[in-house]
Amino acid sequence: PCRSVLTVACEQTEVLLFDPISSKHIKTLSEAHEDCVNNIRFLDNRLFATCSDDTTIALWDLRKLNTKVCTLHGHTSWVKNIEYDTNTRLLVTSGFDGNVIIWDTNRCTEDGCPHKKFFHTRFLMRMRLTPDCSKMLISTSSGYLLILHDLDLNKSLEVGSYPILRARRTTSSDITSSGSSGPRAVGSPCHQNDSGPLSEKHMSRSSQREGSGSPRNSLEVLTPEVPGERDRGNCITSLQLHPKGWATLLRCSSNTDDQEWTCVYEFQEGAPVRPVSPRCSLRLTHCIEEANVGRGYIKELCFSPDGRMISSPHGFGIRLLGFDAQCSELVDCLPKEASPLKEIRSLYSHNDVVLTTKFSPTHCQIASGCLSGRVSLYQPKF
Repeated sequence: PCRSVLTVACEQTEVLLFDPISSKHIKTLSEAHEDCVNNIRFLDNRLFATCSDDTTIALWDLRKLNTKVCTLHGHTSWVKNIEYDTNTRLLVTSGFDGNVIIWDTNRCTEDGCPHKKFFHTRFLMRMRLTPDCSKMLISTSSGYLLILHDLDLNKSLEVGSYPILRARRTTSSDITSSGSSGPRAVGSPCHQNDSGPLSEKHMSRSSQREGSGSPRNSLEVLTPEVPGERDRGNCITSLQLHPKGWATLLRCSSNTDDQEWTCVYEFQEGAPVRPVSPRCSLRLTHCIEEANVGRGYIKELCFSPDGRMISSPHGFGIRLLGFDAQCSELVDCLPKEASPLKEIRSLYSHNDVVLTTKFSPTHCQIASGCLSGRVSLYQPKF
């Protein structure tokens, strides 16, 4: 968070640490995990967590990198995402086992942290918390986007214990119309028991008990509109949040992997007219087609710290994208219908497909990493 260290998760078992100002290599954690390292999250200026395909999460202290603070066991498949609630100091992880697990870092020991399964869904790809931790967003490989509203991490969610704000497809032209059906039976993201998905009858009772507004942990299931994908499914591979919580940023690929899109969806706040009526919290505002290279690999994109630009992997480089040519704030250039993102600048310095990019939280600097392991740092010339 203070920009003193750049950490890099590697496809093998390593974590690399660099000084982003001097570009000097600080240290290599050669056996950070027993399999591919997938994600790194700083909890503060010294503690950070890593997750891996070895199904574990590790906590590290920058002051003592020779050993882990502890290793967390709880997932049964590849762990892909780490989030952190600074208000409660709860660590939140998700993996390809479909589980979202909460870890109490307030009570960590050398043997790990107390934990509990918070949520489960099939085909889980990515999980994020909004900056104020009021919502959890989950993307799936079947093209669904799940939103938990009025988030309460202290309450575990099991099948039948949470109200659903009915599923619908988001559109840029029709935000409030009703009549959409629930999730499709095939590819539906919500875990089902033998009796099938949750019934609308149950949803009505749950919502009535909670009153006229949306209750805590209300689940909304959306099929985000993606240009060119109206007649076929898509996979939401990358999921990011605007730093001010105004929008979500998705990287979507077609089921046949022959198209990729970067899409921005504005949050539409406010409760539904009736608790069980279809809710549509997102509206597609901007999008752009991406280079169709590196099929099968997930490309992680990001917002700049002020939310005015997007850095997106594009072939052997990255593109800096804006909502308009002047890099205006999103709220100042919201179109009535979805508009193309504007390409501000392209940067190419890699000899392989770029998979990830990240802005410095405090300085005018961008990092990018490619499939062959090269890390590049960019700074503007003033």
